Amino acid sequence: MTTDSALPLRIAAISPLTEVEGPGKRFAVWAQGCSIRCDGCFNPHLWGAAGGRPTGPDELAQQALASGAEGVTLLGGEPFDQADGFATFARTVRDGGLSVMTFTGHYLEDLRGPDAPPSFAALLAATDLLVDGPYLADQLDHARPWVGSRNQRFHFLTDRYLHLRSRLPGLADRLEVRVSPTGEVSINGWADVAALDELLQDSTPAVGRGSVR
Repeated sequence: MTTDSALPLRIAAISPLTEVEGPGKRFAVWAQGCSIRCDGCFNPHLWGAAGGRPTGPDELAQQALASGAEGVTLLGGEPFDQADGFATFARTVRDGGLSVMTFTGHYLEDLRGPDAPPSFAALLAATDLLVDGPYLADQLDHARPWVGSRNQRFHFLTDRYLHLRSRLPGLADRLEVRVSPTGEVSINGWADVAALDELLQDSTPAVGRGSVR
């Protein structure tokens, strides 16, 4: 495993207040860069490490703390490719009372394995709810919220969201569609390609998924 500890963080996108990327209202951060690159990934434009907006962890934390969200969600890309910086960010927002949910294409056992750098442990220690595992296009999950495939697992690393453990199959997935003043359409949340294409029929080209490596 490798991790990039260079600061500032490379941030692809931020949704300052969303209700589809984890429990409650969340400040969602998409990391730029992914070393895992799952076939069928919904965000292949986030694979490359070059790009994104350089942002210091403390600056990002101040934005999150001022957002009115109950917590932050780290997505990607792959947050553990920048584990040092995201650990600093996560500790700061946790100290400010926010929760932290982190998505990763790694499995928890590997993140805690003998070859894992110390920065992985630091980010795990600052995470309340971890979703682990690569996206597998042949195991689509329509039963649980926030995840894409059945192999992905929820790990309640603290008791902050432990009350959700038995309720996950009953929580509905939702999509947020935003239209900018210039007419640009952005979507976040989870849905399969067929559902997205039906939603956006006559407004955008077919969505498709990435498979280029």
